[in-house]
Amino acid sequence: MTAGGTEEAVTDVPAPRAAAAPGAEPRSFGARLLGPQRRNLWFWLFVGPFAIGLGLFTYVPLAWSVYLSFFDAHNTVSPAGSDFVGLGNYGAMLGDAAFLGSLGTFVLFTAFIVPATYVLSLALALMVNRLRFARAFFRSVFFLPTACSYVVAAVIWKLSIFNGVRFGLANTVLGWFGTDQTAWLSTTDPPWYWLVIVTVRLWLQAGFYMILFLAGLQRISPQLYEAAAVDGARPGWQVLQHITLPQLRATSVAVVLLLVINAFQAFDEFYNLLSDARGYPPYARPPLVYLYYTALGRDQNLGLGSAGAVILALIIAVATVVQARWFGLGRKEE
Repeated sequence: MTAGGTEEAVTDVPAPRAAAAPGAEPRSFGARLLGPQRRNLWFWLFVGPFAIGLGLFTYVPLAWSVYLSFFDAHNTVSPAGSDFVGLGNYGAMLGDAAFLGSLGTFVLFTAFIVPATYVLSLALALMVNRLRFARAFFRSVFFLPTACSYVVAAVIWKLSIFNGVRFGLANTVLGWFGTDQTAWLSTTDPPWYWLVIVTVRLWLQAGFYMILFLAGLQRISPQLYEAAAVDGARPGWQVLQHITLPQLRATSVAVVLLLVINAFQAFDEFYNLLSDARGYPPYARPPLVYLYYTALGRDQNLGLGSAGAVILALIIAVATVVQARWFGLGRKEE
């Protein structure tokens, strides 16, 4: 075989591949989603319904709410035929003393509920983590209130525990000590209604955050505590301050972020505890309660309510980002 023949034989081998690549048909979008040999088929079968529901019932309403906020929409969710007001609804909401007062109610509620839930859930986690027997039982007992509906819990607190001035568990216990009965939900000086609102939220959510802290505690190496004992650290506050809390830093940041976001979204306990046949009282109105009456009340100003919802969503986003930056969430530990 000649050199030219050898060259021809060598070049003949890759020739079909080189010619086939440009001529190959591009893969369709469906084929790319399913992956090679349809390996992603089961992924989309399980995730697809959830993704469709999330888009239809979350993202589409959010986008429509933003669009509706630029119109003077009364008694309608469609801006067709409504006047375009641009940023007028946003200016009206930011200049509304009632809306700004609802934000002040949120700040006060956050000042109560965030540190109280953090301390209680951490204390429960430390206690359950130290148990040598029945740990699963107590973990389940403290977590069970998380499965309870906020509406049901609010009704129990209102009708059974803090009910009026004549009956209810709280007034019954106070009566044993000769103390005057209290109208817990209608007394504004002092504002006893905060005790009712904060305790029901504590009962409902402390168990969930206890589970988060338990997960963080179980990731702490026992060798750290052994080394601290060898160095003479006394069990209790010293170990908690110098070992446990620093090791729980990432968990603590996540817990605080979730607590603040959930405080922004407070509605069920406020509405079901304080509203009655006469309506909602003028005090203790968090943002969602105020927006509920703005959008679905007598005027049904859905454009104004949508603008308030967008403002609230932006405040939540900014507060979350600021907290994440302040606590260094996601920052690599040195």
